[in-house]
Amino acid sequence: MQNIDWGSLPFGYYPTNYNVRCYYRNGEWGELEYCSETTINIHMAATCLHYGQEAFEGLKAHRGADGKVRIFRLDENAKRLQSSCDGICMPRFPMEKFEEAMIKCVQLNKEFIPTYESGASLYLRPLIIGTGARVGVKPADEYLFIVFATPVGPYFKGGFQANPYVITRKYDRSAPLGTGVYKVGGNYAASLRAHTEACHGGQYACEFYLDAKEKKYIDEAGAANFFAVKDNTYITPQSTSILPSITNKSLMQIAETLGMKVERRPVAEEELATFEEAGACGTAAVISPISRIDDPETGKSYTFGDGKPGPWSQKLYNKLREIQTGLEKDEFGWNTIVEI
Repeated sequence: MQNIDWGSLPFGYYPTNYNVRCYYRNGEWGELEYCSETTINIHMAATCLHYGQEAFEGLKAHRGADGKVRIFRLDENAKRLQSSCDGICMPRFPMEKFEEAMIKCVQLNKEFIPTYESGASLYLRPLIIGTGARVGVKPADEYLFIVFATPVGPYFKGGFQANPYVITRKYDRSAPLGTGVYKVGGNYAASLRAHTEACHGGQYACEFYLDAKEKKYIDEAGAANFFAVKDNTYITPQSTSILPSITNKSLMQIAETLGMKVERRPVAEEELATFEEAGACGTAAVISPISRIDDPETGKSYTFGDGKPGPWSQKLYNKLREIQTGLEKDEFGWNTIVEI
């Protein structure tokens, strides 16, 4: 075990021992390789540098109260990565290789898995980039898969507490039939300016985007899905430009087991005024409860609860975290236990 103050970890990069790599050449993926080098040697004309052929995922390994190490929903991350590959014309990375790579990456970096008591986790970042040289706009013929690990603390400073968010109308995250449903770097590049302008003063945790077509419906935040609660119903937007969050998918299933109704549908901005609770959800933060959403251009402000996490948000968060760490029975079969 490393001599690290696990409880003080930020959500950032911390160097570990090894990463796992795999190359696509001559029309097929090769064998997994283990590497201690943290840099990549690629051609200056690689398609990832010029045409954005890059997709990635984010998932976590947790040390449980029982000492066992669990990776949460790696099969869903594998499927979503394959979907992203389809979306930007890259070869799919095989499911079995993905699982093997995740497990091996955790095992190779086992000393960096935080303690259960700290609440921190080992974050896994798999990515695929086009490395083949192209000058014309065309998919590459060679690709590189990498997964690295880094121990992380809470995504938002302070952890599970309610934060204010802000609506941005000036920018769009993605077009209705664009790449919003894929986890590709270009979507995040498109959010950087909006995030910087909306949140640079530290007043807001993150920005929310409205649909690009009508500027009427809530889409998602730059790095998370939106959900709300009213009348014992879990409500989350449905759109052709929203990334399908694995955390959101999990919360919808958990909500049903807790006796809630679940609705996935368009959510108009004016409906925010009717919600009892609201939150942003994703792998990094799990749930970030929302205390308030401001719309500076209209002057409207929507407040949820008393500035603290709502009761349903707390229940959903606790249940998901308990499944991840083994305190709750994994009735859905979401965890992969790693032999350390």
